Amino acid sequence: MFSDGFYFGALDRFLKRAFDLGISLSLLVLTSPLLLFGMIAIRFDGPGPVFYRQERVTLDGKVFRILKLRTMCIDAEVSGAVWAAAEDSRITRVGTFLRRTRIDELPQLVNILKGEMSFVGPRPERPMFVDELAAQIPLYRERHMVKAGLTGWAQVNYPYGASVDDARSKLSYDLYYVKNFSILFDFAILLQTLRVVLWPSGVR
Repeated sequence: MFSDGFYFGALDRFLKRAFDLGISLSLLVLTSPLLLFGMIAIRFDGPGPVFYRQERVTLDGKVFRILKLRTMCIDAEVSGAVWAAAEDSRITRVGTFLRRTRIDELPQLVNILKGEMSFVGPRPERPMFVDELAAQIPLYRERHMVKAGLTGWAQVNYPYGASVDDARSKLSYDLYYVKNFSILFDFAILLQTLRVVLWPSGVR
């Protein structure tokens, strides 16, 4: 934290925003048939809304409402918020497919266009989980020096985590990204993300 890096000039922020807009608009156009397919599949799978909105934390600890395709049953959190687990019984039949193909993530492109997220950045967590993790993991809130991302250095290098230990390990990747940010680094992560999408592993 006290070495070089962790600095974002006006040019850095401009280039990153331009990168976000260009990639997100292009992907939204290219994947719109997949998004439409996902929406129709959810509608025919059973009752409930097609989209799922949930509070998440982004740059400087600000809270926003993330947009995703709904992949869980409508009463998934009737007993309270919990991390998703392997073979989670709350996930619907269609939801399992949407998660494995990452189609459920596509609506987040709208969050990026609105400026609430970036294409590359730390995974956006829920406020209650952020408070819990920050109380147990030093420097956890430093990951909010940048906007939350649809993909990120931690996401492409570490499997899905559902524990404090996983969050601690992923934080090292997030801080490495924040320290070494560049547009070329973002582009490299974009290519890595394509690998993860084409050969999925650890999806929940």
